[in-house]
Amino acid sequence: MSAKPTASGHERAGSTDVADYVIVGAGSAGAALACRLSEDKKNTVLLLEAGPVDKKTEIHIPAAFSSLFRSEVDWDYDTEPQPELNNRRVFWPRGRVLGGSSSINAMMWVRGFPEDYDAWGAAAGQGWSWKSLLPFFTRTERVEGADDQETGSSGPMSIEVQRSPRPHTATFLAAAKELGYKVIAANSNNQEGFSQTMVSQSKGSRFSTADGYLKPARKRTNLTVRTGAQATRVLFEGTTAVGVEYMQDGVSRTVRAAKEVILCGGAINTPQLLLLSGIGDREDLQALGIKVLAHSPEVGKNLKDHLAALLAVEATADTLFLARKPGQLFNYLSRKKGMLTSNAAEAYGFVRTDPELELPDIELVFGPVAFIGEGLIEHTGHGISVGAILLQPESTGTIRLATADPLDKPLIDPRYLSDPAGKDRTTLMAGLALCEKIIANDTMRQSTKGTFIQPAGAGTLPLAERDELAINQHAQTLYHPVGTARMGTDEASVVDEQLRVRGVNGLRVADASIMPNIIRGHTNAPAIVIGEKAAALILGW
Repeated sequence: MSAKPTASGHERAGSTDVADYVIVGAGSAGAALACRLSEDKKNTVLLLEAGPVDKKTEIHIPAAFSSLFRSEVDWDYDTEPQPELNNRRVFWPRGRVLGGSSSINAMMWVRGFPEDYDAWGAAAGQGWSWKSLLPFFTRTERVEGADDQETGSSGPMSIEVQRSPRPHTATFLAAAKELGYKVIAANSNNQEGFSQTMVSQSKGSRFSTADGYLKPARKRTNLTVRTGAQATRVLFEGTTAVGVEYMQDGVSRTVRAAKEVILCGGAINTPQLLLLSGIGDREDLQALGIKVLAHSPEVGKNLKDHLAALLAVEATADTLFLARKPGQLFNYLSRKKGMLTSNAAEAYGFVRTDPELELPDIELVFGPVAFIGEGLIEHTGHGISVGAILLQPESTGTIRLATADPLDKPLIDPRYLSDPAGKDRTTLMAGLALCEKIIANDTMRQSTKGTFIQPAGAGTLPLAERDELAINQHAQTLYHPVGTARMGTDEASVVDEQLRVRGVNGLRVADASIMPNIIRGHTNAPAIVIGEKAAALILGW
């Protein structure tokens, strides 16, 4: 039967409730996958997105990204209380809009280290190694100034040099160099060192997967995009996935898949949907009255995330505190330049806290703004932020169902810093010590006044005590949850190397939840690559 247009008017009139491929989630991976599958006119593709169209103005203005937190385009999650963080709940924003988290993130294009993808290859076959995935990265990217074969120059995703970085960012990089670190090009072969951030922007505006993939793909008659459509469970005949049930405008609806259902909801929503559909640990499902379709105990397990602890100090003039001034808005609207083009995290560096380590274990990040209170608190003055990010956490967490109601939020428990040996906390403390050295560097002090904004009033405390306070009271997510539908060649993995969900037929997963381990890098680029790779697997490229 024909489907009616949604309240948003985004759905194509005359589209049907049957498609060859039904994709759940129009985020980083889902948008890429929908675009590639629909390139073949013989395929009909239906893409379900729980959120609205990406029309909200703040989505497209880079420096406004934190104003999207806890808004209608954010899933607005909070973790369970974290014992190692003073029992705080940690805010986890996730994009609930076309483009998913690529529409609300800080636009950092950081591929990660080849060695981490080789670890994927060891877990899930050589098709997931760095050598095998590199062509998908270059296929994805359109990098400004690309001048080598390993950097994409004609892909859907526009990656640019920052248009108007603050002078404080150059000062930060100079301070790092004075401390003995290399300053290198972003995404080079060996990324150990410091770089100015390359950003997923086009001419100073955010460039999400909705821009790069969905905008051109929506011109095709064989692709239907439904917004405001929250998937509630996968439908099965026996153990074969045949469709998806979803809520739209307060009404439960269904769509059938003639070939496959592919889940692209991300590391939270994908395991939630698998569990709601009867795929998970048998005892947990039975306790909630959910019929068990496939006993898969690792669904929702193996959760890893990058924990970040940020120090913020008062700064001299010319920080992003001024971005809200009318002159900046005029500069942005007329020339797409100025402070509003900033992604806040304008520079970063990968470092080893122990010279004996083979690879970096900490990322340092810099922003010419006081990014405090998980980005939810606006500081009314000039400030800079320097933070440490735990790249390879030992601690693992879970995503579990709170109830069998698909509209209830799941229970998110990353179990930050819970590793028995305490290595995660020790490493993060070592990373903060490096942040302290940069802040205290004579060159960096030209940009600061020495007064701590976060932790507030902590300037007179001993360094170790201040850094413990920064972790316990202020550590936050860097928005990189992965691993909750782990991919592998072993029978315990949730999906196999073809991304097929074990124990059932006709169902795949393609998003950050399949990552066998967390990379030393940022997860938006590899999530898009997973969508590209999934299309290749499905179409037999």
